[in-house]
Amino acid sequence: MSDQRTPGSGTSVLTKTRTKTERPPLYKVMLLNDDYTPMEFVVHVLERFFGITHAQAVDIMLTVHRKGLAVVGVFSFEIAETKVMQVMDYARRNQHPLQCTMEKE
Repeated sequence: MSDQRTPGSGTSVLTKTRTKTERPPLYKVMLLNDDYTPMEFVVHVLERFFGITHAQAVDIMLTVHRKGLAVVGVFSFEIAETKVMQVMDYARRNQHPLQCTMEKE
């Protein structure tokens, strides 16, 4: 804040400078369909890493199965990146070719 005095008036005018802050970009995390990963495993991954209910996980899994991909959630870059890495690592450790990607919204 700056203090600007008007000469001889004895009063001061305070001015505030507001900084415009931009929201960080958000990223969509998506699961991609494949012909090998069991549907039950996909549901398990959705529940485990995205904290959604069983019914929501089944709905998303069916969308992936029917449409080839589905957006699982929208997150900041760091969270999206972490979720993609967690899902990919977990799928590999369980010998499934499940693919999880992210893209800027």
